[in-house]
Amino acid sequence: MEIVVTNSSHIKFAAIICETIAISAQDRGTGIAKRTPAYILQKIELGNAVIALEKGEFAGFCYIETWNNKEFVVNSGLIVHPDFRKRGLAKKIKKKILDYSIEKYPTAKIFGITTGLAVLKINYELGYQPVTFSELTSDQAFWDGCKTCVNFDVLQRTKQKMCLCTGMLYDPKHEKNIKEHPYNSKVLNRLKKIKQALFLKKKKK
Repeated sequence: MEIVVTNSSHIKFAAIICETIAISAQDRGTGIAKRTPAYILQKIELGNAVIALEKGEFAGFCYIETWNNKEFVVNSGLIVHPDFRKRGLAKKIKKKILDYSIEKYPTAKIFGITTGLAVLKINYELGYQPVTFSELTSDQAFWDGCKTCVNFDVLQRTKQKMCLCTGMLYDPKHEKNIKEHPYNSKVLNRLKKIKQALFLKKKKK
């Protein structure tokens, strides 16, 4: 398995990347914004993504976006093809894209938002900390990217203060504080259920 920064030779994988993202979003029913092949193609060509390949076959992907004049960097679109899941590949991809982001934007705060407990655990182990949405980018273009997510109405109702997603931030200035608190999947799972119950109840009214 190789995980590398993308270049023009990886353009041919744009369609299957988008298809894999769409299928995962449908299976989960929540939490993944759709991306067009053209959008993914741009990330690949500019080298703003990493791709996992095994013997030339697509296995996984994640891309970089910058916001607030490169003050914030987001690692987004993490996906692992079903044929390569349950092998620890997601964490390897996240580690690669985090290291690449730090190398490319050494002073930026790196963040992500997700509903998946597995991704929350990976992020925490890599040094991310849960934060409120107010600590993330204020760039409206980022939040507009959530419009294709099935939970976008929740984000609108709360005036972008919270959603079913949890925000996680890696701040290079606070690296010494990494893992100050033990990871607790039960607490995060309970938080997720509370959010779901709260927002779904409001939606039915």
